Amino acid sequence: MEALIELCDLIAQNPKQFSEKLGWICNRCPQPDLLLSGSPRVSRSHLNAVLAVARFLSKCGEEPESRAKSVVLEFFRAIPLSFHRSFWPQAFSSDSILSFFTDFLGYLSQSTGVSPDFAADIAAVAGEVVLAAINCNMAEDSGVSRAFLLALSRNFPPILASDANTVVTCLFDQFAVPIPASPREQMIINSETSSSQSSPIILNHLQLQLSSNNESESSPGNEVTSHISVSSVSINGGGSIFGGVNDVPQVRQQVASYEEEPVESLEKQEIAFKLITHILDKVQIDSKLLEQVRFIAKKQLHSLCAFMKEVLITELAEEKLHSPDKMFYFMLMCRYKWKNQYIRKRDWNEQGPLLKARINAKLSVYQSVARLKIKSLASLDPNGKNSKRLVLDALASLLDAAEACLLSVWRKLRVCEELFSSLLAGIAQIAVIRGGQLLRVLLIRFKPLVLTACAQPQGDTWGSSRGAMFESIMKTSCEIIESGWTKDRAPVDTFIMGLATSIRERNDYDDQVDKEKHPVPPLQLNLIRLLTDLTVTVNKSEVVDMILPLFVESLEEGDASTPSSLRLRLLDAVSRMASLGFEKSYRETVVLMTRSYLSKLSSVGSAESKTMPAEATAERVETLPAGFLLIASGLKNPKLRSDYRHRLLSLCSDVGLAAESRSGRSGADFLGPLLPAVAEICSDFDPTLDVEPSLLKLFRNLWFYIALFGLAPPIQKSQPLAKSVSTTLNSVGSMGAIPLQAVGGPYMWNELWSSAVKRIAQGTPPLVVSSVKWLEDELELNALHNPGSRRGNGNEKAAGTQRTALSSALGGRVEVAAMSTISGVKATYLLAVAFLEIIRFSSNGGILNGGTSLTACRSAFSCVFEYLKTPNLMPSVFQCLNAVVLRAFETAVSWLEERTSETGSDAEIRESTLFAHACFLIKSMSQREEHIRDISVNLLIQLRDKFPQILWNSSCLDSLLFSVDSDTPGVINDPAWVATVRSLYQRLVREWVIISLSYAPCTTQGLLQEKLCKANTWQRTQPTTDVVSLLSDIRIGTGKNDFWPGIRTANIPAVMAAAAAASGANLKLTEAFNLEVLGTGIVSATAKCNHAGEIAGMRRLYNSIGGFQTGTTTTGFGIGSGFQKLIAGAFSLQSDAEDDSFNEMLLSKFVRQLQLFVNIAEKGGELDKSLFRETCSQATALLLSNLGSNSKSNVEGFSQLLRLLCWCPAYISTPDAMETGVFIWTWLVSAAPQLGSLVLAELVDAWLWTIDTKRGLFANEVKYSGPAAKLRPHLAPGEPEVQPEVDPVEQIIAHRLWLGFFIDRFEVVRHNSVEQLLLLGRMLQGTTKLPWNFSRHPAATGTFFTLMLLGLKFCSCQSQGNLQNFKTGLQLLEDRIYRASLGWFAYEPEWYDTKYMNFAQSEAQSISVFVHYLSNERGDAIQPDPKGRGRENGGPLADMNNQYHPVWGQIENYSVGREKRKQLLLMLCQHEADRLDVWAQPITSKDSISSRPKISSEKWVEYARTAFSVDPRIALSLASRFPSNASLKGEVTNLVQSHILELRCIPEALPYFVTPKAVDEDSALLHQLPHWAACSVTQALEFLTPAYKGHSRVMAYVLRVLESYPPERVTFFMPQLVQALRYDDEKLVEGYLLRAAQRSDIFAHILIWHLQGEISVVPESGKDPNAGKNKSFQALLPTVRQHIIDGFTSRALELFQREFDFFDKVTSISGVLFPLPKEERRARIRRELEKIEVEGEDLYLPTAPNKLVKGIQVNSGIPLQSAAKVPIMITFNVIDRDGDPSNVKPQACIFKVGDDCRQDVLALQVISLLRDIFQAVGLNLYLFPYGVLPTGHERGIIEVVPNTRSRSQMGETTDGGLYEIFQQDYGPVGSPSFETARENFIISSAGYAVASLLLQPKDRHNGNLLFDNKGRLVHIDFGFILETSPGGNMRFESAHFKLSHEMTQLLDPSGVMKSDTWHQFVR
Repeated sequence: MEALIELCDLIAQNPKQFSEKLGWICNRCPQPDLLLSGSPRVSRSHLNAVLAVARFLSKCGEEPESRAKSVVLEFFRAIPLSFHRSFWPQAFSSDSILSFFTDFLGYLSQSTGVSPDFAADIAAVAGEVVLAAINCNMAEDSGVSRAFLLALSRNFPPILASDANTVVTCLFDQFAVPIPASPREQMIINSETSSSQSSPIILNHLQLQLSSNNESESSPGNEVTSHISVSSVSINGGGSIFGGVNDVPQVRQQVASYEEEPVESLEKQEIAFKLITHILDKVQIDSKLLEQVRFIAKKQLHSLCAFMKEVLITELAEEKLHSPDKMFYFMLMCRYKWKNQYIRKRDWNEQGPLLKARINAKLSVYQSVARLKIKSLASLDPNGKNSKRLVLDALASLLDAAEACLLSVWRKLRVCEELFSSLLAGIAQIAVIRGGQLLRVLLIRFKPLVLTACAQPQGDTWGSSRGAMFESIMKTSCEIIESGWTKDRAPVDTFIMGLATSIRERNDYDDQVDKEKHPVPPLQLNLIRLLTDLTVTVNKSEVVDMILPLFVESLEEGDASTPSSLRLRLLDAVSRMASLGFEKSYRETVVLMTRSYLSKLSSVGSAESKTMPAEATAERVETLPAGFLLIASGLKNPKLRSDYRHRLLSLCSDVGLAAESRSGRSGADFLGPLLPAVAEICSDFDPTLDVEPSLLKLFRNLWFYIALFGLAPPIQKSQPLAKSVSTTLNSVGSMGAIPLQAVGGPYMWNELWSSAVKRIAQGTPPLVVSSVKWLEDELELNALHNPGSRRGNGNEKAAGTQRTALSSALGGRVEVAAMSTISGVKATYLLAVAFLEIIRFSSNGGILNGGTSLTACRSAFSCVFEYLKTPNLMPSVFQCLNAVVLRAFETAVSWLEERTSETGSDAEIRESTLFAHACFLIKSMSQREEHIRDISVNLLIQLRDKFPQILWNSSCLDSLLFSVDSDTPGVINDPAWVATVRSLYQRLVREWVIISLSYAPCTTQGLLQEKLCKANTWQRTQPTTDVVSLLSDIRIGTGKNDFWPGIRTANIPAVMAAAAAASGANLKLTEAFNLEVLGTGIVSATAKCNHAGEIAGMRRLYNSIGGFQTGTTTTGFGIGSGFQKLIAGAFSLQSDAEDDSFNEMLLSKFVRQLQLFVNIAEKGGELDKSLFRETCSQATALLLSNLGSNSKSNVEGFSQLLRLLCWCPAYISTPDAMETGVFIWTWLVSAAPQLGSLVLAELVDAWLWTIDTKRGLFANEVKYSGPAAKLRPHLAPGEPEVQPEVDPVEQIIAHRLWLGFFIDRFEVVRHNSVEQLLLLGRMLQGTTKLPWNFSRHPAATGTFFTLMLLGLKFCSCQSQGNLQNFKTGLQLLEDRIYRASLGWFAYEPEWYDTKYMNFAQSEAQSISVFVHYLSNERGDAIQPDPKGRGRENGGPLADMNNQYHPVWGQIENYSVGREKRKQLLLMLCQHEADRLDVWAQPITSKDSISSRPKISSEKWVEYARTAFSVDPRIALSLASRFPSNASLKGEVTNLVQSHILELRCIPEALPYFVTPKAVDEDSALLHQLPHWAACSVTQALEFLTPAYKGHSRVMAYVLRVLESYPPERVTFFMPQLVQALRYDDEKLVEGYLLRAAQRSDIFAHILIWHLQGEISVVPESGKDPNAGKNKSFQALLPTVRQHIIDGFTSRALELFQREFDFFDKVTSISGVLFPLPKEERRARIRRELEKIEVEGEDLYLPTAPNKLVKGIQVNSGIPLQSAAKVPIMITFNVIDRDGDPSNVKPQACIFKVGDDCRQDVLALQVISLLRDIFQAVGLNLYLFPYGVLPTGHERGIIEVVPNTRSRSQMGETTDGGLYEIFQQDYGPVGSPSFETARENFIISSAGYAVASLLLQPKDRHNGNLLFDNKGRLVHIDFGFILETSPGGNMRFESAHFKLSHEMTQLLDPSGVMKSDTWHQFVR
């Protein structure tokens, strides 16, 4: 139901937008066909839906939906059907039905008030529904209808007048309400009953006789007869108590009928009367029926009086009243001379709860009758005679009823109080409406009622507390007086004076049997309170002037002149009247109270003081101080407050002097009670204003006595405040201990006094009375002491005590010995100063009174520094004052630190306080006094170091940059001072900016740009010039910077990249940069101002031309009137509606544009960077321009715009978009810090979204893992993945920028915004929730560890106050960060290089910063206790002995394990940093790497075990990082073999148990191989080497791995597979090859060619030790070949024959040419080629199966030179197998006969793998692994490298070297084509240098070096590699790679090998 209600409330706000939702709810309501069925039944969902729709109608501001109205109307019409229990759901209780009807009718009533049409529809059916309910209520099953009527009595719907008459008549009939037989009888009764009211002053005598008429009810002998005569009596001239009933039998009959009347009948009557009242309020009923209503109401009110009297007399007779009540009513009977008669004791039939229920029901009926009576008078004609009579009659009835309630024994019941309140409300209503003569009559009758109420005994009704009846009396009196004050004041004055004079009268108790008299009659006390409340409520000076003199007279001369409760009550009364602020009464009262308070002091120590009554002490301790406080709280007039402040301070001074002279121990008791009043009157006093000397002296005196009497709260926190309240004079110990105890505590007095002193401190000006020798003149200070006092100057011991206390108060900064020249009074004065200034800061942080804004002028340092301005101070005094300043500063810092964990408004106050102090200290640096400047700078630096957030506060930065101009020109004739101040400001500003840049360069630049905008806006040259000079020469960059050493945030590359983006400079963020803060700041500030100006200009134009409205004007294209406004310059007169319209227009535009950018990015399109930046900047300017607007119309639109500005860069996820994002985010949080939390919340949500969508840093899928994904399956296990469309490195760099902004914000908010810290915590928690969320791309290394660094920095906040409550969560987060960081090393190290310069170096630096932070991280986050358990805040973090940790799993000892994991992580990160640093700077070697301490073998073993306990993959990776470490490898081997079952899914663990030794021993560990995960192909092929001897389990695993990949993936390694047949004793490899050949024709063809290439003549066995093995191998090859052919299908066999026949024919040409002369060979080649035909469309090049042969270029045949062979080159026309068939390309191949090509195949395999590795890693190196395939014994095919020529061929055309050839071919040096060619030469020669280093190729003559048409070098002919070389391996060629002189000349023509090109090659 709650959700449905919330939905309806949302729909009501915008019904058109959510019309479908409303229709859905309406459909859930009971439909008309259901309601019209014979016996409908509804469900709970039906009822909930009806309530929801009704609620919607009640809240819908516009015309409600017709469907909703019809649903509610139909249900309302069907309510009579619900009176049957079957209508409702089962188990639907009566209370639930009542609750439903109540809510439904309540909503219905509200909705009819909103919609008149709907009200008319409801009124048309309301009468029928109500009549049905009334008629059904008489049936036996009437529970539902009664519930409906009860709900109806609370909320009545509209009804027609005709139906109203019927309903009222029906109510009379159904509920047996008596109606007179005829109107004539009614008139007679009205005449009789009102005759006694004809004279309101004196009423006719009434006789009430009660006798027993059923004597059988009493036992004989117990008959009692009573007769009481009530005459016309009055109280002080008032009317009768009981009147208006003159028919005793009727009274008795009514009482008897009451005893027989059931509760149910009473409830029905109450409902009936309420319903009639509602009807009278809705419509006008028939006049005759209205007369009947009035008559019934009157009769009921008369029965109320009779009922109350009967119960009272019965209770008295039966002695049921308690003694106070009985005595009171007995006194009333005696006073009103009730004659003694006897009444028979009446027996009540009901007792207990039933009796109470009957009483409540009866009184509720009377309450409804009273309201009905009042409502029935509303339609009377004010001027009619009959109406006046009726009003007088009603007034008399209401007064009689009120008197009866007041005297009833049931008056303490709540229902009786409500009845009394209703009666008085009616009386007040009549008085207010009618007035005139009626008011006089009313006041005469009302006075006795008031006096009767006040005569009740103490403690009854409101004797000790204000009750409901008292509030009703007081409220009614106020309404009557306020109404009559302007209409007829005379009776009002008479009424007030009559009540006031009654206080002086005494009651006579002569006729009372008990003659004991009360000291103060209740009548007086209660009247005083009533008159006081009346006076305060009415708040008129005339009333005060009437009453106050009587009270004052009583206090001074009357009975209240002596201590008594009457005096206390009167003092309270006069103080309340004085608090109203009427000057005459105020002055009279204050003089009286001051005199009274001083008089109490005069009696201290006298003999009379020992016998004084308790009231005297209460007057001094409670009443008078409370009165002073009340006056201080009530006064609002500034003049009176100033006067009262002076009077109170004078009183305090007089009290202090008088108390000190009499007894030092009494001073605090007399001065303390006055402190709350002083605090209140000083609460609005601004101490920074000019204060009159007299007032300043009074403040000084006050604080002097506060220090003297020890009233100030302790200013040392050694002990807490003690709960001690002193109200007696001798409650303090030795006076010598008071000063020290006052300083150190515990507090000796009332806590309220301590709080008051703190408040006084906020409004006290500096106690500097005079600027000349203010401490040297001791006359005034001595006057504050009595000459004979023990603490005067003559008592050196007392002075020593004061000095000791002063030294303690100053924190020991000034020794006691250094104060020897300070006298006692001076020491007391300085102690008072110390108390005042320290308490200023301890109470509220040091903010003075004087306004709501916390600015620099309200800093309490403005008061503290005043003391230092006094000239000619003694050195000791100056030391003390200086110490006071330092102690005040310490207190301020302590106050701020204690509140670091606060949030919300408390945090805002704390931060505002801090910034106010900082701004004041900044401004104080321009003071004339040098010592003030020095201490200001010192304190400011300390404050900045304690609270770094002031670095980025806008007001502080404003003060720094602009105060030098606003403060210094005050003294023009002192240029030296001006120069000094300017120099000081410049030095501090430079230091300030540099430090802020080192921590948060983004935010700092944003703020500086805002300040530059501000300086430009002011249009003053001087401030702009000074700002420029202050910011000049400040730079930031990624290069070496001496500004921020260590681990400052600016050393993090991600932060600096973000800083470059925030600067707005057009930089390549991945390259090194160094920019001037000022220059880029001016450019960005100008751009921001331009965008803001664009928005402002568009807004003005839009408003000036009427918002582009069309269709209303006839000329000027709809802009005529707007154009006139434009001419008139009415730009600033735009209306809110126009402004909202403009905002709506631009909002929709920007939202559409930003969404369009997102759509383009989603579809993979390319964004217009400049347009995106411009749109975002303009949208930001629009958003900021509306921050100060009060309009709420476009809040949703601006929220959407802010969300898009935060999300778009995150969604697009490109570096360019993120640069723009960082720029605008910085702009937002700098220009509007209040948006910081909103921006950060959106960014955190977007960040978490990238985790869910696996983007950038969180793209953990294999295809995003970089080199590992690209090298599958050859070098990494698994199938190759389809490469992603989006470059993951781009998104990672975007995340890097984003993360830099986050770190920047963290540094800004870490000390002052718990909300934003928690947002960052949410981001980190979501990020580290799963350690495998992260991308494993090596390019993400630096970004990942930067994120981990942010996490560790965030966790370090647990030692700060702002996150102390989250220590457990922070510790868990820290464990997650350690786990994720270690998890990064679960994979073997990889390399990656991007197209961005400086990227690798920044990656290395990122990890170095992380290592630096980790190594310097404090280890006190968790301190282990002696038992090894972690403790947090003194308690165990967790009992970690053999416990399960949520991050680490089962651990033995948490603290020990934590340290081991940290050391492991530190070592791994250090190694990674060194590795990446070498990768980034391979030429520059670091000495620090070699200088690190050597790690012992035991430590390596510990590392391995720790890594394995976290994740076994980390241990395996650790071993791969340190492959030469035997201890590490041995331990990892042991761990793998001992946990073999846990590692089956980790292929990297294979080498640690699949070893030649394990094969020799046939280890049981090899049994795990069938269950092991597949490894890479290269790893599998390693197990095919002879060392593993073809072990069956190993071979089975290898073949399983190979078969898991398609045969085409394995074709690359065909030479190795063929060689594996040599050791294939169990035919496993052969079996795999045959199966793979059947799966792939190409695999089969390549395999056959390699098998043919291995067939050779078997050498003699004596010459080769492996001859036997080779012989069997040679014998196997033809067999395998034939098996393959035999396994071909017919189609495969046909393809095989065509393919092999074609290339056999081509190859055989070489043999044909051999015997021919050279000059004939080319022609023969042509003839032979013409004979060969291409059969089929599926022939392919054997060296490149993806190229299909379409034909032979017969003219391309060329015989090549060779010593004894005739190789030929033939060009084929080929197409790509999967490409365009029409795209035919030439491809030349060399066919060799007599040459062994197998060694070339091996070399080119290595080169091909290197090329793949270079491409995967991102290295820009060129290799061309051309195709080579052996097709038979010493036969093969070799691809020709296209578009190349050898170096020897190049030499045939020129005599120059490569340098000259390149210039000849590509242009002069420096031209783009030459430099491009040289660049290509560099990357190719470097690539082949690496390949040559591995292969060691020989025979590198110029014929084997090719150059293509782009200048790239290609090596060919690898016949001699590794250990082989021409000439029988004579090792003539010892160089690792060929780099001839002409090559170096091309690289560096200068020959000095220092050029950029040379360094590029070397790198």
